[in-house]
Amino acid sequence: MTEQAEKPFLYVVVCAAGIAADVSKLITAAQERDWEVGVIATPVAMNGFFDTAAVEAQTGRPIRSAWRTPGDPRPFPPPDAVVVAPATFNTVNKWAAGLADTLAVATLCEAYGLGVPVAVLPCVADALATHPAYQDSLVRLRGMGVRFGEPYSGEPEEDGSRPEFGWERALDLLER
Repeated sequence: MTEQAEKPFLYVVVCAAGIAADVSKLITAAQERDWEVGVIATPVAMNGFFDTAAVEAQTGRPIRSAWRTPGDPRPFPPPDAVVVAPATFNTVNKWAAGLADTLAVATLCEAYGLGVPVAVLPCVADALATHPAYQDSLVRLRGMGVRFGEPYSGEPEEDGSRPEFGWERALDLLER
């Protein structure tokens, strides 16, 4: 068995939020904690929300965003854990409702059935976070054992700066 195959495999699901540009911070932190990483992105996230070439170089694997055909080999091994960061309003609601219309959301829906631990770092504007559907989705997903980090709205602070997005917190959630 190769050294690469001996490491646990982490799926990182990336959604379309501006903070996704820094997803390499999560990948670096995971690799430093001895995870192999594969990235699955929502289709919208693939449209310029992060540097796909840099992420592929960093992980050594292609980013997945679309389903493979039945005859194609699986590009990633089965996950030992999944992190969703940043997790958007749309993805959280579709996932909780079981609307597996993208590879990213289908992967999240399947993780539950496989008993794979999932950690989520939500990135949802305050106005959207108050929506009853989103609140219901959080309750449902928590009831499924999904581990959530603190909400992040990305709203600027009084001095105009934006708070840090706690990328490593997702890995901490997996270790509890």
